[in-house]
Amino acid sequence: MPFSLDFASLITTYAPLAIIIILLAWIIRLEWRITKLLAGEKGASLETIIHNLIDNVEQTDKINEEIQQHLINMETRLKGSIQHVKTVRFNPFKEQGQGSNQSFAVALLNEHGDGVVLSSLYTRDQVSIYAKPIEKRNSEYEITDEEASVLAQ
Repeated sequence: MPFSLDFASLITTYAPLAIIIILLAWIIRLEWRITKLLAGEKGASLETIIHNLIDNVEQTDKINEEIQQHLINMETRLKGSIQHVKTVRFNPFKEQGQGSNQSFAVALLNEHGDGVVLSSLYTRDQVSIYAKPIEKRNSEYEITDEEASVLAQ
């Protein structure tokens, strides 16, 4: 039994000392890691890096808001721009057996169907051009068959 008594006294004597050494090594390692983390690259502190990142995020948010506002303005302008362009060529004198498809009707409309229809009637002596305002693919002026077909496309 003296051996087991010695073993028990060894454990009670050296076990706390071993635990203290292990904890001390662990604390030293943690201190080293924290120092390395806070030192940062090129001597910059972690706090400075975090503040710089926050500033960068705020600048990015501001730029994103500007981009979104610009896109809203662009979409508003785009709705009013000409988006539908259709052309029909025709011969207004086909029943008389003369002429060719030199006459035309062109529709220039925006997203809402507003715009203008341009028509040209070609004869040997003259060319006549007509413009009719269009709202929602209709006009208050009389529309020819060719103009109606170009509006329907």
